[in-house]
Amino acid sequence: MQTVHFRDLGQMDYQAAWDFQTLLHRNLVDNKLNSKHLPLGSYPQAHHLLLVEHPPVYTLGKSGSMDHLLLSAEEMTRRGIQFFPINRGGDITFHGPGQIVGYPILDLDCFFTDVHRYVRNIEEVIIRTLAEYGIDSQRIPGFTGVWITDAAGDRFRKICAIGVHLSRWVTLHGWAFNVNTPLEYFDYIVPCGIADEDKTVTSLARELGRPVDLQEVKDKIKRHFAGVFECEVVENV
Repeated sequence: MQTVHFRDLGQMDYQAAWDFQTLLHRNLVDNKLNSKHLPLGSYPQAHHLLLVEHPPVYTLGKSGSMDHLLLSAEEMTRRGIQFFPINRGGDITFHGPGQIVGYPILDLDCFFTDVHRYVRNIEEVIIRTLAEYGIDSQRIPGFTGVWITDAAGDRFRKICAIGVHLSRWVTLHGWAFNVNTPLEYFDYIVPCGIADEDKTVTSLARELGRPVDLQEVKDKIKRHFAGVFECEVVENV
């Protein structure tokens, strides 16, 4: 069983968090290269799970379109929103207050070498977390992330976006789970590049009709991450 070191970074600027996860990612890759004389996955690796809450920021994945950002640079400055083009997959998304962003930094050679399974596992962590609040969520074929559907099953609300990057099977970036997130920020982008009228964005607070304790949600995420990835999640001290 692999050990994953957990850190709650609290509120942190996007650039600082990006620099930190990049450093941890580099350490795992370097250790892998230094251990290349050993069978893959047989060497100890310091895997990490970071949870963080960012100030308002839009990030654009490498396959995204600038046309999906509906604000000018001047308007973003006036609204206090940062912008970063980054190296994850996917299109444009929002990170901000009341949102739990998760960055797993794992050497998948120690788990499984299947990027689709990795993304499905992340979705499963959030699906199990939502189930504890009595919310039935799901995947939609062809669309990454976690969704909630209406009673008729013909309209969908995205509650968690996922965008990842892998280098030498070491993961970077992760998910953005809307808990108490102010959803008006999504009005200024085409979220994840999805303009379909039957697909919108939601939050846990909106679904429940009340604010939710972030620490409570983080604790559930940690527990389900350990269960889904069949690992031990330990507090980093």
